[in-house]
Amino acid sequence: MAQGLLVPDDVVIGIVADRLAAQNHSHGFLLDGFPRTVRQAEALDRILGDQRLDAVVSINVPEDELVRRLAGRRVCRQCGAMFCLDDAAVRAARCDRCAGELYQREDDREETVRARFEIYARDTAPVLRYYQDAGLLHEISGVGSREEIFQRVAASLP
Repeated sequence: MAQGLLVPDDVVIGIVADRLAAQNHSHGFLLDGFPRTVRQAEALDRILGDQRLDAVVSINVPEDELVRRLAGRRVCRQCGAMFCLDDAAVRAARCDRCAGELYQREDDREETVRARFEIYARDTAPVLRYYQDAGLLHEISGVGSREEIFQRVAASLP
């Protein structure tokens, strides 16, 4: 992950399968960042069996904006809270929840973020086609405030 590479399919598929089997998800569930490969998408179909996904949402953000956001992300070493460079806590280098030290994850360094775009184009973009062909894909703009983006996501869901 520190190099911007994806976690191997078998590992991620196993984690998701275990999690879905361990909990009652009769009221639904949300997966964030999974599946990232067509192999993972096919495995998810097998895991769900007779159940069917209601929707797949792709939040689209221009590459330069993604680099700015990810390279500007900081994480609290104590509580794991995440902040962006625009947050006052980051400017103070302390978590405003627990006063823990903030740090930049290896996979959030600009060069690593940029390398991830190649992996995305090769491994993840085909997943969008997979779900588009299945009639499940909803693409929305990820530019704007958190509230605006949330409203777009909510409005896109069946």
